[in-house]
Amino acid sequence: MGLLYLKGKLGSSSMFLGKVDSNQRKGSCFKLSSLCSGSVHYQFLYKDKAIARYRRGRSVIVATGPATEAHAIATEPLTKDDLIDYMLSGCKPKEKWRIGTEHEKFGFEFDSLRPIKYNQISALLNSIAARFDWDKIMEGDNIIGLKTKNLPQGNQSISLEPGGQIELSGAPLKTLHQTYDEINSHLYQVKTVAEEMRIGFLGLGFQPKWRLDDIPHVPKVNLDFSSEADMIKKMRASLALQPLATALFANSPFKQGVPNGYASFRSYLSSQFDKHRSGMLPFVFCETFGFEQFVDYALDVPMIFVYRKNKYIACTGMSFRDFMAGKVSVIRGQMPTLSDWENHLTTIFPEVRLKRYMEMRGADGGSLNMLCALPAFWVGLLYDEVSLHNVLDMIGDWSTEDRQYLRNQVPFTGLRTPFQGRLLQHVAEDVLKWAKDGLDRRCLNESVFLDPLMEVVETGMTPADKLVEMYYSKWGNNIDHVFRECCY
Repeated sequence: MGLLYLKGKLGSSSMFLGKVDSNQRKGSCFKLSSLCSGSVHYQFLYKDKAIARYRRGRSVIVATGPATEAHAIATEPLTKDDLIDYMLSGCKPKEKWRIGTEHEKFGFEFDSLRPIKYNQISALLNSIAARFDWDKIMEGDNIIGLKTKNLPQGNQSISLEPGGQIELSGAPLKTLHQTYDEINSHLYQVKTVAEEMRIGFLGLGFQPKWRLDDIPHVPKVNLDFSSEADMIKKMRASLALQPLATALFANSPFKQGVPNGYASFRSYLSSQFDKHRSGMLPFVFCETFGFEQFVDYALDVPMIFVYRKNKYIACTGMSFRDFMAGKVSVIRGQMPTLSDWENHLTTIFPEVRLKRYMEMRGADGGSLNMLCALPAFWVGLLYDEVSLHNVLDMIGDWSTEDRQYLRNQVPFTGLRTPFQGRLLQHVAEDVLKWAKDGLDRRCLNESVFLDPLMEVVETGMTPADKLVEMYYSKWGNNIDHVFRECCY
């Protein structure tokens, strides 16, 4: 399916999808085995379901998992045309466009406020499966996730994350009302079981009190495109507006119990990732951009691993282009498959990620209303030709430096960022109007989901601003109150 994913977690939803190692499940944090290559240190979670990069003493998740492996060994060399055709296969007519969402939640104990442990998460997942008719995903005797049983609209899954979070990966849905129902149902199921266990889940962009190796999380929305030309327009519009989405959904103002000075600390951390695999992709705005140019970019991004026989094999320092040329010595003689390409794409983290759909990565996690506002924002802008044209017209004179300035500055100043003679808040007013108009033209009564963003723009107060204000006033500088305020 071709989808556009919106993520807003560090607490955001698509930074990682690590599963719990069945052999290392005890204790309050998940242990990692590691591989080293040069000055960069990679750690593999459990059966290597998530990969973390350590630089200057801090870990950053750099790969999504779990990886997939081709059922058959490749007998013919994979070509660049094969990779381009893979991307092209995501094109679909407008009537088949769908909306996909992903979002994570931080688990915590009601009594201690500490992150929950694996035995609590496994009990939670087992109870959800039994009570609400989910299928279990097992590794040996250990539960590592859940999946739905043949829903007409497509499968949902719940995965276990390395910091004690659980993530819903939603089904591809036609309307925002269906998306709301899906998210609301999921939160109801989790809350019903969790409260009996005296645990709760936070809707924030970053763990506010406890250090969890600076793991970022992002909620995501996945959207489709109809053609290469349509993809190009949507990539340009969504990349240019990711900093605006970051500002609107900013919700990670705390770290280790105190305000951290950022509107979106998650977004700031994301900007510190390996420059080879993150950023604003300025080449997307070149006249020559298309599927081939994105493939060329991804081919030269350094690889992290190859997945063979249920094992992750480190191959840092080599590119996928090297792999196709038979130059990856750790698996010499083996040819790459499309599954290898899919796995490689999960290790690339630009602000918008292109697969056979588009994945938005600019927003922080938040409340139910904000989780639903995220797909509403992007659907209204990208699934409507008039609104998309308005965005492209507005950003037409934005330079590479303008876009990078917004990316660098917004994590600090949010909607108060000065830009082209006015505040970003005023740019957001125009963009939200176009998003609302786009939803209204769908004639599905969906613009109500933009109401939380309308309030943000009218007041200039983002979720992060409200939390910091409460911290210094009614919370009396005590971060513990955030667990009650932001609990689902």
